[in-house]
Amino acid sequence: MDLFLDKNIENKIIKLREAYVILDSDVAELYGIETKQINQAVSRNQNKFPEGYILKLEKAEKDEVVTNCDHLKHLKYSPGLPKAFTEKGLYMLATILKSPKATETTIGIIETFSKVKEVSRTIQSISSTPENSPSHQELMQKAGDLISDLVVPQDLKTSEAEASVEVNLALVKFKYTVKKK
Repeated sequence: MDLFLDKNIENKIIKLREAYVILDSDVAELYGIETKQINQAVSRNQNKFPEGYILKLEKAEKDEVVTNCDHLKHLKYSPGLPKAFTEKGLYMLATILKSPKATETTIGIIETFSKVKEVSRTIQSISSTPENSPSHQELMQKAGDLISDLVVPQDLKTSEAEASVEVNLALVKFKYTVKKK
């Protein structure tokens, strides 16, 4: 899978109503089509999108995502309310959009959602594990590895340098150091 595609997907996943979602305009961008085409596909196949597959944003939610997500500034003056696809909704959309680009993008979305969920589960496990136990250390390492998979490019060239990424996630603070040789 293209690394750019993977990183591009991560930047489009937002949390809305306790679910991780991607807005219709971002899905269209990832698939290389217009938002109108995404929404037409959904309209023509409404029976494939039961409750929980797509969330229609309310005005306050739209305003909040526009304020908090720089890449969604284009929605500020849009008269319509966007739709947000949950992971299930994206899977179903993949059954409708069958181009090679749609298939590649869907695989990237599935992989990225999977990583995000695994990070969440690992962090929850850390909080319930005794702090100095071997299990705690293993979970910390696993969480660090998962976060680095999401944050650090896999094709990072090496040289004599060192960089650190610190992520503070309320319960846990991760510091990941990349040593380049």
